[in-house]
Amino acid sequence: MKKHITLLFIMLNGSIGCSVGPKPIDYGHVGCHYCSMTIVDKQHAAQLVTKKGKVFNFDAIECMMNQLKDEGESAMALFLVNDFGQPGELVDATKATYLISENIPSPMGEYLSAFTNEEAAKETMTKQGGELYTWTEIKNKFKL
Repeated sequence: MKKHITLLFIMLNGSIGCSVGPKPIDYGHVGCHYCSMTIVDKQHAAQLVTKKGKVFNFDAIECMMNQLKDEGESAMALFLVNDFGQPGELVDATKATYLISENIPSPMGEYLSAFTNEEAAKETMTKQGGELYTWTEIKNKFKL
């Protein structure tokens, strides 16, 4: 009986340790998985989470896209980007609206920002200029 309880505990502990979900980015202390720059910009950071629960943080959306180009999307469970209008808040990248505007610099120089709300993206584009993209369009732009 004691052996069965120990085995059950090990199994439960293992399943809890492999949860698939986003993890907070430790801004100013953690480096970008792709370019190794310290992540400080709360408006442009991004995160990938694999199907096994491994988390990769990026200082810019373009670093995440370049990582996807190198490794592909099939092993990923979550694609997350920071909402430009709500710094530090990770949102579903597949549902975001993207703005490329030379008036809004991003850490790696692609001028790429993400918005949860399409209206907020349009309003920012009206003020800052640029062009809007969907997830599919931005993937095509990065040749994924």
